[in-house]
Amino acid sequence: MNKGKQVKTPFFDALVTYNNDDIVPFDVPGHKRGRLVNEFTKEVGLKTMELDVNLPRGLDNLNNPVGVIKEAEELLADAYSADYGFFLVDGSTVGILTMILAVVGTNDVIIMPRNVHKSAISGLILAGAKPVFVCPEIDQELGIANAVSFEAYAKAIDEHPEAKAVFIIHPTYFGVVGDACKIVAYAHEHNMVVIADEAHGAHFAFSRLMPKHAIACGADLVTSSLHKTGGSLTQSSILLMNENKYVSVQELKYILSMLQTTSPNALLLASLDVARKVLAMEGPVLLRNAVELSDYACKELNKLKGIVTYNSEYFKTKSVGVYKHDPTKLIIKVTGLGLTGFDVYKMMKDEYHIQLELAESYVVLAIISIGTTKADIEKLIKAFTSLWERYFGTINRRHTYQYHDLAPVAKMRPRDAYNSPKKFVRFKDCVGCIAAEAVMAYPPGIPIVIPGEEISKEMLKAMYNYRKEGTTLITQFGNGFIEVVDCEQLKEMNEHETQKG
Repeated sequence: MNKGKQVKTPFFDALVTYNNDDIVPFDVPGHKRGRLVNEFTKEVGLKTMELDVNLPRGLDNLNNPVGVIKEAEELLADAYSADYGFFLVDGSTVGILTMILAVVGTNDVIIMPRNVHKSAISGLILAGAKPVFVCPEIDQELGIANAVSFEAYAKAIDEHPEAKAVFIIHPTYFGVVGDACKIVAYAHEHNMVVIADEAHGAHFAFSRLMPKHAIACGADLVTSSLHKTGGSLTQSSILLMNENKYVSVQELKYILSMLQTTSPNALLLASLDVARKVLAMEGPVLLRNAVELSDYACKELNKLKGIVTYNSEYFKTKSVGVYKHDPTKLIIKVTGLGLTGFDVYKMMKDEYHIQLELAESYVVLAIISIGTTKADIEKLIKAFTSLWERYFGTINRRHTYQYHDLAPVAKMRPRDAYNSPKKFVRFKDCVGCIAAEAVMAYPPGIPIVIPGEEISKEMLKAMYNYRKEGTTLITQFGNGFIEVVDCEQLKEMNEHETQKG
């Protein structure tokens, strides 16, 4: 990384200059740089509206950059020691879709963890690829899925030499990473491209206290949510590329231009430009502070009997499926209070005005970042102290079901299931059917069932338990219905096609 260059923010500077030039707007957007005053303008401020421009002359073109966006993306690549970097304004979802479409097509095989984000399943449907799923290791103490072991990846690679790509999650929602460097090297030995979902690890490149980031491990394509841990605005992410023999940068750009908007939000782009600079110039100090705050929170919360926090030392010595752990992911086990993670997640928001990242049956997750303050940590400790005073030793609730060991059985490619004739059935009638949609609890957005899988009793039990806990369960129709393949109609269609042939 060239730190002398990293002080620059070419797109942000150009946007500020454009605004200061007081341009009269006869282009879109229709609010005309805040001249249309309404409740939204009053709430977010006139400056926000003035900066919401449609990339006019001088601010470059996101899908074919030749000016300030090109310069900003080159600085991005340099900051992460990648060959190419791209700004994303449609979240990491568009990055994951782009990566999958760039490396696999119809009937191509891709090896990936079963606990991928819903966007990866959408990528399979669009590409028409066949997934070979590898299972993550399960931490029974915490009731969470960790990383997939190198041995599991190596076994899948050996058994499927026809696979074109390997997909890794780096890190999980809870900050766990596998041995990415070893996995990448083994995949490359077998001529397979490696793509990484690094949505929760955009900060890894800027501190030795963090796990090694995926680009440094040799991954070919990496998508990172800079908005999650790097300080940019929500929905802004990045796509990084190591130049390789598997994917051409021209093809990658073409796919990205098909999927990403032609009207990118200038505020998102500017926030990426500045966030990259801050991480490059101040990242080591800011991230050390974040780790110290996380350690402090752990120390104080562990004083409360019935509450246990889990840091990198635990993952290093006592957990499974872990190569490294991100210490800024604060995992808090709450079952010693007689509560579930879902209980605490809801109470923290409703009663203490604290928004946690997510809940599982046994734990809640608090993300500490470069924006977290000591005052925030003190409020978190105070809230948990209050919960401890109210609930410790008073109730003994039976903890809810963990859905990680579902043993899914794939009956069809995701694309085939999606394109088959479909029907809606009630949850109670879905066991034995083939799913035509992905069903997931959100957050974290990891599917319980994906298109093409046979719905089992365990999957149904998981769906019922998440609904019972009040967690948002994403389905196409909602209200206790799920979309499945209409096997009778599909059989009739196939018989008709056979007769025609």
